[in-house]
Amino acid sequence: MENISVNHGLAGGYCNSLTTYSRFLTREVNIGDIALGGHNPIRIQSMTTTDTMDTIGTVEQTIRMVESGSEYVRITAPSIKEAENLANIKKELRFRGYNVPLIADIHFTPNAAEMAARIVEKVRVNPGNYADKKKFENLEYTQDAYTAELERINKKFIPLIKICKEYGTAMRIGTNHGSLSDRIMSHYGDTPRGMVESAMEFIRMCEAENYYNLVISMKASNTQVMVQAYRLLVETMVKEGMNYPLHLGVTEAGDGEDGRIKSAVGIGTLLEDGLGDTIRVSLTEDPEFEAPVAKALADRYSSRSQESDARSQETESTSSILHDTSYIKTYSPYAYSRRITEAVQHIGGHHHPLVMIDVSKENLKDPYFLSSVGYNYSAGLDKYNLADQACDLAFLGDNLPSFSFPGNLKQVYNYNTWLGLKDKNNCHPLFTLDEFNS
Repeated sequence: MENISVNHGLAGGYCNSLTTYSRFLTREVNIGDIALGGHNPIRIQSMTTTDTMDTIGTVEQTIRMVESGSEYVRITAPSIKEAENLANIKKELRFRGYNVPLIADIHFTPNAAEMAARIVEKVRVNPGNYADKKKFENLEYTQDAYTAELERINKKFIPLIKICKEYGTAMRIGTNHGSLSDRIMSHYGDTPRGMVESAMEFIRMCEAENYYNLVISMKASNTQVMVQAYRLLVETMVKEGMNYPLHLGVTEAGDGEDGRIKSAVGIGTLLEDGLGDTIRVSLTEDPEFEAPVAKALADRYSSRSQESDARSQETESTSSILHDTSYIKTYSPYAYSRRITEAVQHIGGHHHPLVMIDVSKENLKDPYFLSSVGYNYSAGLDKYNLADQACDLAFLGDNLPSFSFPGNLKQVYNYNTWLGLKDKNNCHPLFTLDEFNS
């Protein structure tokens, strides 16, 4: 196993670079026969939705997931009986010729985790509720009470660590924004910092037992919180000399187009940062539909990762250590703050962001095509009705429509075409850099 050395500061604070794609090199973790992290590709995974006690149903759904692209499959094990049945599921999968690594998803029950760790290749625990049910009974912890609570959790967690070490089982420490412990809430509140510290406490417990076969996640249904938490996690880990691989995902992203867009926003932002070693797109659809979406996100980085790895090796001594942070002091990647700009007509300043759609390849002789961008044409009234999500600008390139556009839909043309327009009302030019400077 190759473990990449960690510098105690990254050039981008939470990533290798704020301006150039460069993948954050993490510790390699073996999960069955499919290694994660390091120089390995971004791995794809998903989670079953069947009753874990339904052995055949779970096996058949797992096979569909594998055939759609899942490299790991996670199965819930809420109690010890489901954990025990993982052995039957694994046996049937192997009998059918499927060696996909299995991951047990655990909440609340250490005995289920300890059983599952003897069977599957990886267990996932939630530090917010491992060994504890959510109570919200005590949000006022003294430092002594906080320490005592942490020691109690540690005693319940150590047996699982030892079993994982003995059986070569990997572990994901998976924080959820919606299930932080009372202890964490008392000190950090419902914040990205609280999510990070929740995971770091468990990571430190593992390292105290010399167990490093870890994957970390910071999931939230709010993509802003999710992105902020992962960035803060990386910065915190690096400061403590850690480089564990990251599992990326947006909790309950939804279904259809909305679920895919939400996942792309959260996961894609972090992948652009160079962060992420495995991803799961969480859709409220059959799980075999998740892997193709995740793969579409990951494929964008397959060739870029190789280039990044080579570049990282060449410049590691200079580009990874942060000597001067002055250029990022005005920007915080851990809290949302809109950039201050000067308003130009209806763009920038206090105005809401505008949406522009490229319609240059549409049939510009047909007014009905505008319904796809939120403008529904009524021939009887010869007018347009606006939908809730109507765009603000339409890019037409060098093409001219044969009908009148809606008055509140601004048109954008390439500069030379715009110059030739007789009526430039509601029309705007798009310059190339050379055109603008000429």
